[in-house]
Amino acid sequence: MRTPLAFLVLSLCVIAGTWTWLGQPVPQARAPLDPAHKLECVSYTPFRGAQSPLEPSLHVPVQQIAQDLAQLAKITDCIRTYSIDSGLDQVPGEAAKVGLKVIQGIWLGSNRFKNSIQIDTAVALAKRYPATIEALVVGNEVLLRGEMTAADLLTTIRYVKSRAETTPVTYADVWEFWLRNRELAPAVDFVTIHILPYWEDFPVRAKYAAGHVDQIRKRVAVAFPNKEILIGETGWPSAGRMRDGALPSLANQAMVVSQILALARSEKFRVNLIEAYDQPWKRQLEGTVGGYWGLFGSEPRQAKYATGETITNHPMWRWQMGGGLGFCVLVYAAAMMASRRRPWPPRWAAWFVVAVGATVGGVLAGWGVEKVQIESFGTGGWIANGGLLAGALAVTVFAAMAAVTGRCLPTFVQMMGPPEARTDSKVMRALGLALIVVVVFATETALGFVFDPRYRDFQFAALTIAAVPALFLMLLNGPTLNGRRPVAETAFAVMLTLCVVYIGFNEGSANWQSLWTCGAYLALAFTLSLARVAQNPRPSKR
Repeated sequence: MRTPLAFLVLSLCVIAGTWTWLGQPVPQARAPLDPAHKLECVSYTPFRGAQSPLEPSLHVPVQQIAQDLAQLAKITDCIRTYSIDSGLDQVPGEAAKVGLKVIQGIWLGSNRFKNSIQIDTAVALAKRYPATIEALVVGNEVLLRGEMTAADLLTTIRYVKSRAETTPVTYADVWEFWLRNRELAPAVDFVTIHILPYWEDFPVRAKYAAGHVDQIRKRVAVAFPNKEILIGETGWPSAGRMRDGALPSLANQAMVVSQILALARSEKFRVNLIEAYDQPWKRQLEGTVGGYWGLFGSEPRQAKYATGETITNHPMWRWQMGGGLGFCVLVYAAAMMASRRRPWPPRWAAWFVVAVGATVGGVLAGWGVEKVQIESFGTGGWIANGGLLAGALAVTVFAAMAAVTGRCLPTFVQMMGPPEARTDSKVMRALGLALIVVVVFATETALGFVFDPRYRDFQFAALTIAAVPALFLMLLNGPTLNGRRPVAETAFAVMLTLCVVYIGFNEGSANWQSLWTCGAYLALAFTLSLARVAQNPRPSKR
């Protein structure tokens, strides 16, 4: 009893210490919403929860918009919209009631008929609410999307300007597209540029983001010396996958936004933040990161940062720590029960394997649950992410039971081969099934990073939970190496290894999420490569 008890105490201490460290406030981060300084402007879209502008029949109730604008009027003097669809034509009227100015968007695309409706409605709103609508944005990133040519856009801008009378007109796009299409500048009253350090072709780290925004603003100002420059979109995501060294997180979002706002006040330039509220529907187009640019959550509409309170990247860390401690105890309890049922004296090395699995699982289980909640979109996303995490946790539990009873990881043949080759142990069947789930999901995600990586999340927590105990169990009770290599395990090992080579090259050395995930892939690949099948399979007596 002394050996497992000593390991248990050590595991619990490591888990508690790690989560206490992870939950610590980030010194550089402070709340971007300061009662002493209202935001100059912030992008606003009213969609909540499952609402999406991609649904043609959606019409947001005016009461919902009124609630949002009453809340936003407390933190800003202006909002920017992007369209008149889905009930957004109601925004200027509600904004006028609470004293908000509106930069009214006109959504342009390749459909000329829809463009004309957008233009007619927006111009009519500008004439109806001249004291509220302070500018019309004729198109948003339509050149970036390739849905209009610069010549067609220029004609459209001039047409809107001829009808808008005294309302200023602009066009909004990523800053590079303004420098590539400078002929647009004479047609607009001011230049609206988007500077998103996270989405740059060469992503910018959070600590350099504000300086990057100021550098680009000055560069564009030199290119258009006679035009006012409005930063129409800038900000930082609070969740999602890393791009190179650019890490989305709560602390980084708070730090970047606060620094940009402070710079705007000192340098006296205009800036519109993206965005007021998280927009889950954007995840369908941009992955997890697309839904987490807001200063407020989607539902409920609560500020992510309270003024004067410290900011941590894991606000629920105490619950995560408690869950991890509970899972650790569960793993040890399962191992103790298994060891008592089998007359095989477990060595201290077996309890070491239990300790490693329980500790890693205890540290990462809460992180894995957090990632499932944040990264799961739609039924398929919940099934995939939840299934991977559940399979990983099951691998840890059953690997601990196998370690103390002298068993090794079952091969796929023992799980799915002919009846005479299959294992007759319930524990080994459960372990084998959980491992198959993890390997299949791991291979699917790895291939995804090869063929469609831009918006995929790194499942480093769940993969590590499974990979570490599986590897240690294989090393402890591994089969003799004189058997033949099983085809299935070898194929998966080769695929994972080849994917790691590409992912590491494609994502770069600054992306720790990628490096961590690749490490888990390699651990799984190495574990699978050690599997052997006896030349003449016999029924297992384990």
